Amino acid sequence: MMLSNYVPLVGLFVLAAGFALFSVTAAPFIGPRRYNSAKVQAYECGIEPVDQPLTGGRIPVKYFLTAMLFIVFDIEIVFLYPWAVANDALGLWGLTAMAVFIGTVFIAFVYEWRRGGLEWD
Repeated sequence: MMLSNYVPLVGLFVLAAGFALFSVTAAPFIGPRRYNSAKVQAYECGIEPVDQPLTGGRIPVKYFLTAMLFIVFDIEIVFLYPWAVANDALGLWGLTAMAVFIGTVFIAFVYEWRRGGLEWD
């Protein structure tokens, strides 16, 4: 009796797995087969790929600033969703805690902005 509540969830997992399996197996048969030199190269956001030594090259600081910006906003969203759902139950304490959190995220955002992380050149 208790397991009947899980039947829709198991059905959804079976449906998702079936769709994924079908997509992976059918793609080579129904997809286009127009290969050229541009399609077999590694995609690097429009930048021409360059050969680097096996030890790697110097990675620009812009890469890390962009990664830090993603992490700041990702963590903010992860904490804002549960807070928004339980906002009524948390009361003034929850509002204060979230204000401190948003303030901390804002400081990180200003730091990123001042360091040039938002300039896309």
